[in-house]
Formats: sequence, structure tokens, C-alpha cells
Amino acid sequence: MRFAIVPVIIASALSVLAGVAWGELPRPENPLWTPVRDDVYLQEVGRTIETPEPLLAVAVLDSVAYIGNAHGVHRLDGDTLTAAGGPAESVRRLKSLNGALWAFPERGLWRFAKGEWTKLSDETFVDACTHLGDVVIASPTHLYKLEGDVLAPLHDNPPPTPIRGVASYAETLYIRHDDRLAFLHGGTFQYYFVNDWGHLPLGSIVRDAMTLGGRLLVATDKGLAQLRGMSFVTLTGKDGLCYEDTTCVAKGFEKDDFWIGAKRGAIRAVNGEFHYFGYQRWIPHDRVNAIACGDRVAYIATDGGMGIVSYEPYTLQKKAAWYERWIDEWGMRRLGFISSLTWDAQRNEWIRFISDNDGGWAAHLLNAYCFKYAVTKDPNVREQAVDVFRTLRWCEQISSIPGFPARAIATVGEPSMLAETGSAGLPSEWNPTPDGKWLWKGDTSSDEVDAHMQSTMIFYELVAQGKEKDAAREHLRRIVGHIVDNGWVLRDLDGKPTRWARWDPEYLQRPYGYEARGLNGMEALSMVTLTHAITGDEKFNAARQQLLDWGYHNEVLRQKLVFPVVTHFDDRLAFLAYHPLLTYERDPALRSIYRRSLERSWEVKRIETMPWFNYLYGALTGNEMDNARALKNLQEWPLDCRNYTYVNSCRADLQVPDGFINYVCDWKSMSARNIGPSRWDNDFLRLDGGGGKSVADPSAFLDAYWMARYYGMVLPPETKDRNLIDVDRSGRQLGAKPYDGPQRPDVGF
Repeated sequence: MRFAIVPVIIASALSVLAGVAWGELPRPENPLWTPVRDDVYLQEVGRTIETPEPLLAVAVLDSVAYIGNAHGVHRLDGDTLTAAGGPAESVRRLKSLNGALWAFPERGLWRFAKGEWTKLSDETFVDACTHLGDVVIASPTHLYKLEGDVLAPLHDNPPPTPIRGVASYAETLYIRHDDRLAFLHGGTFQYYFVNDWGHLPLGSIVRDAMTLGGRLLVATDKGLAQLRGMSFVTLTGKDGLCYEDTTCVAKGFEKDDFWIGAKRGAIRAVNGEFHYFGYQRWIPHDRVNAIACGDRVAYIATDGGMGIVSYEPYTLQKKAAWYERWIDEWGMRRLGFISSLTWDAQRNEWIRFISDNDGGWAAHLLNAYCFKYAVTKDPNVREQAVDVFRTLRWCEQISSIPGFPARAIATVGEPSMLAETGSAGLPSEWNPTPDGKWLWKGDTSSDEVDAHMQSTMIFYELVAQGKEKDAAREHLRRIVGHIVDNGWVLRDLDGKPTRWARWDPEYLQRPYGYEARGLNGMEALSMVTLTHAITGDEKFNAARQQLLDWGYHNEVLRQKLVFPVVTHFDDRLAFLAYHPLLTYERDPALRSIYRRSLERSWEVKRIETMPWFNYLYGALTGNEMDNARALKNLQEWPLDCRNYTYVNSCRADLQVPDGFINYVCDWKSMSARNIGPSRWDNDFLRLDGGGGKSVADPSAFLDAYWMARYYGMVLPPETKDRNLIDVDRSGRQLGAKPYDGPQRPDVGF
């Protein structure tokens, strides 16, 4: 099938473009989105302590965490478990009540108060609570009130089945059995007046219970039951509960939050939401046995050790500073590039991964510096932006093919991992330079071209001065000129088109390239529209008209593929192309097509609530977009950029949220809390992944945050407290060793 050649009513479009004076990147007037303030929030900070045996219990007394395991009670000292005295046998439950720590071993009852342990009984006990100011102790057969050091029974006859726990609710003592609840009234256990409405999940196992205000929370293997008065309601996945097979409940550190342990993961309930903390990032083992909270910290006891989630006051501006420090400390920068890291088992160290798309990832870092400079006017940030742009220019110069940018550049002999595969699984094309110092990766794809185009535009408009502007214009002229002069392809050293950098009709009309006709057609229109606007060179005016004569613009509308092909990585390429295209195109007929294309793509993409896409859409349209969700997503990014194993497919809360349609699959996207930091080409609908053997580069966050600050979606923090908006530079070396090879050559400006 050939492209339809349709008459286009755009006779004056190119002259209109040529007459525009550009300056800064335009911001939408009177946008429909509401700006949100970069307010102080509580940032989750996780760490784990692995142990060879399960941790069975945890409680906090006087800001110290105490842990029960098969050998007794231990105190948490930093990352070390120190024997704390008391029972020298398995302790399965710990409670902090009325200024004392209560330990429940296999047999006996122990109390730790004022630095001393006291054994109160040799009998078996299972739980304790405070009730009307007193401590009440539960054994499998009786409830006792503690009077001094004496256990006074509260009833005569035991219940029909063993007591597993006790809680005080509505000034009444409730007990839990394995399969039901009862309460104590007049010295007898009542079972028939617990509830008038609803019930515990049928056939469920009751594992824990806790009072929180007007609710008695009951952990079961079929969800979290809530008793309000005499009405039972069970929260499950459809209510947002992340995992239904729950094991324990615990009060949080704020007034109305609480924590839930489960067979797979821990859950924090706060402000009507459930936050999931899974293995491997947050906890060292799936199964959670107990949780206790201190001051802005949760201790999560699991079968494989302790997970500790602390909460620190942050702003996103401080987080951006944290990530910049992370990049330095972990050795991710070299020669103006930014790299993810991979674990080298032979060297037993982290090394930089020289990837297929190093130029593209450097472009996102360049964008971040450009937007940050436009916001802050910090001359040091401007120097960083110029440095990265010089690296993009070098990518084009090193190939010795005018206008052909290298995918990546490696120093011969440097300790790094070079990408071993190329496009479509073909072997990598690493080419040595004549001086023997460098290797540059060929078979360049449209990915690099798209990234070079957008970032050069942003650099030109927001940062470049004098010779830097000349260099930016020349960069565009050379790359796009190469593509146009070579019949709309990138032509490699062998004189043949590269695998993916093809925008020619012959390729897009064939089965192998037909599905790319919308995206690649838009890329071609975007690059010539941009280059003509920046350079004023009529060569690109004519090239643009050629594309329009071929009808490329008519294919742009459905560039986003949904069925039968889903290409999440192409979404980044599309939005890279939308940005220049809709920034510089002024013809109403063409803008109508491009805007409808963007709206169609956005409708499919918006369920992911990924900030970079949200902010680009808002910047280009001024339309409503979920600004609050985008900000929340950035807040949920973990500080630790290591790619831990994550499993979300087991969760019960995967249903598509109200107000969205998922055109790709039947579940929602995952929070950064649950997948970790990632670049914007990631599959944000993927439920499982990680592996723990790589470290993500966080420049994607920096690009999104400072773009939002530039366009006004995110307003600056009101606080001037430096501790809330910046971090100190440490000078530590935590990841890859600093680069110590030859420096980038002079690129001419």
C-alpha cells in the first residue's frame, strides 16, 4: 500500500514558520491544569537487614526496636541484632504497653521495664493489650488483669476454643479465635452479639486484631475485616487492599494510619490509600510476621530479616539534588554521558554499562540541565548543559560520516560493559577510531535522532549563546541534512541504511516497516519542521513539502500502536517528536492532525500517570492532565536507584481505576514505589521485573521535574530551609570507579 497523496491546504505554512521569532519555549496561556506546589512531604527511605532465621515479633519501646526470634529477644543497634536478655527461647510475640515491653515465649510471660527483665509466670500466654488503663494478658484459656505483679483472672470458665489474641474495643475486651471473634461481658464470652450486619469472610482464618479509633481491624487470610459497632465489612483487592492473605496489623506513626502484614509484603493504609512494600526493595523476604512503628519509622519482621521504612521530610527539589549527588557518588557520569551500572561478578564491583542509546540518555540529562538553568539561572548549571551538548556534537563528529551520530562512545580498555547486541538482535557494530582511543557504536536508530532533535531544540532555546547557538544549528543541519540527502535514511559505514533509522517511503510501504509509518512519518516531519525553524535553511522547507506531498501527515493520527502490536518504548519516541513538531508548526490544518494524534496517544497513555508524558502533554496543549498524580508519582520514586527484584502480579488490587480505560491490558500501572526508578522508555504496565544486578540512572526524574518547574505545572517550594531543598555533597565513591581515561576532544566551541 502506498501513502495516499492528498492535496494539502498549507500553501503558506512554511513561510509562516520561517517568520516566527522563537526565543524561549512557549508556555501555554491560561492552561486548564492546576499548578501544584512542591510542598514538603514524607519521603520513604528503606533499608533491609537479612538474617539466617525468621524474625517472629517486633515492638518499639522508648524509640528502640526489639525483635523476637527463635533464640529470644534482641535489640536493634544500627544494622545489628544484639541479645537483649529475657527469655532464652523462641519469642513469637512482643508488645509495648504502658511503658514496658512484654515478651511471649513458648512458655512464660516476661516484662522488661526500667532496664530490667521480670518473669511473671511459667504458663503459656499469647497476647496482651491495654484496657481501661490496665494491662490485660491472654492465655489460651483465660484473660487476666495485671495487678502489680499478680495476674488476676477476669472470668472463671474457659472459652470453647483456644484464645489466640485480645484487643480492647468500645471499652470491651474482644478475643479472637482461629475462626471467629467474641467479647467478654459479665464474666462470660459472647459470640452471638458481636455483629448484626455482615460477617467475617466465610471460612477465613483470623490471625490478628487491633483497635484503631472506631474500628476493630481483623487480619484474615481472605482480607482485612473491619468491625464498626456491630457491622462487619471486609476490605479486599477491589477496595484497594494490595494483598488479601494478611498476617498482622499494627498502629502507624501518624494519628490515623496503620500497617498490615501479609504473606507477600507489607501495606501501609494512610489517607484512604494502600501503599505496598514488597520484596526485594523494602523487605528481605515476602512473608511478614509482625510490624511495629516508632517515630516516622516502621519495622517489618519477616522470615528473612528486618525491613525498615523510615520517613524523612523532603521536597522534590531536594530529591532532584539527591539524585544529582547519586549520579556523582555512583560514578554514572563520564565524558558527558550518563550510564546505568551493572554488577561485574568477576571484578566484584559495579561498572558502567555502555548501551545502545547512550546519546539518547545523555539527551534527557541535557534537557534536565536546560530546564533547570531556565528556572534557576545558575551559571554552574549552564556549564553542565553546555558540557553535555558538546558530547552530543561529539557523537556526530566521531563517526567520520557527516551527519551520522554514534549510538554510544567507549574508551578502549575502560572497565565497562559494552552492549553486545545491536538492532533487532543483530551483532553490535563497535567501530574503532583511527587514533585507537575510542570505539563508537554504529547502526544508529531513530531513537538517537529523536533524542538529538528534542534536546538540541531545548538547548538552543533555553541555554545556548553565541557560538553555542551556531553549534546547535549546525548539529541539526548536519544530521537532518544527512537523512534528507541520503533518501530519508541514516547511511552507515557500509553505505547501507541502518536497521531502524529509515523514514523513506520504500521502507514504510513494505511489511517490515509498514507498522512504523505513523511514528516514523511524524519523526520525519518533526525533524525537518524543527530544523527549518532553527536554521531558516530552505532545503528543509523543500524536504518538509516532499513529506507532505507523500501524505506522511495523514499517517500521524494513528501513530500509537495498540492492537495487535504494543510498543511501549515507541511512546517515548513519539513524545520526543511531538515536542518540536507542535512547538514550531503553525499551519491550522496540520496542527489539527497532529493535535488529534497527540490526544489519541494521550488517551491510551494517561492511565500510566507517568510524569514526563503528563508534563509534555500539558505543555503542548494546556489541557487538563492529572498534575497531582504526576507529582505524587515523583514523590513515590525511591531514593535508592538499584533495580531490585519486584513482583506485583500476585497483588489483588490490579484493577483499572475509575476514570481510565486500559487499551493495552487488564490491570493498572505500578507506582515507582513498586518498580523502582526507570527511564521513560520503560514498560510501566509490566508487573514483575528487576533482578538486583543493575543501577538505574535517575536523569529521567530530573528531566521531568525541571520541565514541570519550567512550564509551571510544579511551583517552587515555599520553604527556604536548605535542609528541605538541597543535600550536601559527600564526595563518596559508592558505585563504579571514576572515569580516568582520555578526555573528550575539542568539538569546536
